[in-house]
Amino acid sequence: MKRGAPEGAWLERMLRKTPRMRVAVALANKMAHGLWAMMTKRQDYGNPAAIAA
Repeated sequence: MKRGAPEGAWLERMLRKTPRMRVAVALANKMAHGLWAMMTKRQDYGNPAAIAA
């Protein structure tokens, strides 16, 4: 199993230059915003990787 973010992803770039705990908070914030948007718009999750393929 591969661990970590895909090369070139915003998460991977942040992990290179930012402390891990700050990256964890940023990731949690990003996920919370996405979940809030889906709940308020009553939308299901659309996997961005599947959409781009």
